[in-house]
Amino acid sequence: ARGRELLFVGRLVSDKGVDVLLRALGILKQQNISACLTIIGCGPEEANLRALACELGLGQAVTFAGETVGPELAELMNHHQVIVIPSRRPEPFGIVALEGIACGCIGVGSKEGGLSETIGNCGMTFRNGDGQELADRLRTLLSDSQMGEKFRAAAPAHLEQFRAQTVAQRYLALLHELAA
Repeated sequence: ARGRELLFVGRLVSDKGVDVLLRALGILKQQNISACLTIIGCGPEEANLRALACELGLGQAVTFAGETVGPELAELMNHHQVIVIPSRRPEPFGIVALEGIACGCIGVGSKEGGLSETIGNCGMTFRNGDGQELADRLRTLLSDSQMGEKFRAAAPAHLEQFRAQTVAQRYLALLHELAA
């Protein structure tokens, strides 16, 4: 069962935008919408992020779970509804988003860069660094379970296009086209 709401997986550095996610949760809290967040990862910003979570009154809602990989990470992803990738800078691809989607999470990520394509029709995007827009997206997802089911239902077909065999076939077709 997906008893936990939000998940972040990544290095705790400024570029990853975890502070943007915490501020979005603070906005939701002011609107009396409670959402719990699990943060998986470590890094130089951890102490600052813990302090920000407390400052925003999110101490009980945010869990810093440290570093987790492999089967344990997949298990954690399977228990969450939404994986959030709030990067400040354009991400070239966003493998974490695909891993989350493969585990049944809805993807919510920054618009610029490759995340829009990686998330595709399995979630929503927001302007990089925009905590208010992120809060709006999360509020929508947390209040509309049918939307979430629609995003989850799109996952198998979406993930298929990222399989190695599918990508190789597309490259082969492109090479044939260029050689003709």
